[in-house]
Amino acid sequence: MIRLYGALVGLSLIWGLSFVFMKWLLEPAGVWGIVFLRCLAGAIILLPVLWWKRKEINWKLPWKALVLVGIFNCGLAWGLIPLSETVINSTTASILNATTPIWTGLIGFILFSYVLSGRQWIGILIGFFGILVLMDFQFGQLFGQDFVGVGTMLLAAICYGFAGQFTKRFLTGTGVLVITTFTLLTGAVIGFIGMLLTEPIKLDMLLEPLPIFAIIGLGCFGSGLGQLIYFYINTKGSPELAATVTYLIPATAMIWGYVLLGEAITPNLIIGLLIIFVGVYLSSRKSGKSRGDDASKNRDQEAALQAK
Repeated sequence: MIRLYGALVGLSLIWGLSFVFMKWLLEPAGVWGIVFLRCLAGAIILLPVLWWKRKEINWKLPWKALVLVGIFNCGLAWGLIPLSETVINSTTASILNATTPIWTGLIGFILFSYVLSGRQWIGILIGFFGILVLMDFQFGQLFGQDFVGVGTMLLAAICYGFAGQFTKRFLTGTGVLVITTFTLLTGAVIGFIGMLLTEPIKLDMLLEPLPIFAIIGLGCFGSGLGQLIYFYINTKGSPELAATVTYLIPATAMIWGYVLLGEAITPNLIIGLLIIFVGVYLSSRKSGKSRGDDASKNRDQEAALQAK
């Protein structure tokens, strides 16, 4: 158990630090450059493993489903997060990212016919209230010109939620290594196209020590090694234990943001975080004998994997 809890803390530190890495890469790489570099670095780590295990893989894969999950989970979501961080700080982004299980539950109800219990609905409402507290009840941040920031970060969490439910429905029989590698490659293509259409990478700035460290940390550790640690906890411990990383990431991101970026920790951040945690906890709990029982368990796992 000591190894498992050590791995859990280590994973939360890696994924919490990802929000700082994105801040560091915004100027030299741009929003879509971050997506391209992050996905490419993660894929480079996993491709040799995929080649090594190629004979064990059934290559009759659901390619359309893999591409769609890659678009939402890696392409769009990982583009929206750094876009949000052009306006809000990394701590706020990480807290809003923690709403992923709430959106996953709603999307499961709306699109995939999952049944939510009364407790889960209460959790969803509490989670939304926590978001309003985090925004200091400034509803204008979700509309008009103020949408970039809080609004785009919530949209990223919605993309994660859809990708998680779609993965559960259409990619259950596909191996984790295959899903991870090909969704990262899809994200890299999207990031490259977006980079060509918007702004190129500033190579002179990117080759400095801090951006290089951020690329390694965000791609190789956050997108590659982080997922392997997650599934180690999931298999050696339990899905429930692995899912608790969802609760730890905002706390570690808050510490990293304060230490490395000098971001202020305000009362609204603390109170909003705690309220959102309560909402996530209630909305992610299994409920009796409803059809949402198994879905709730899988939402916990998928949301933890995505909240990085």
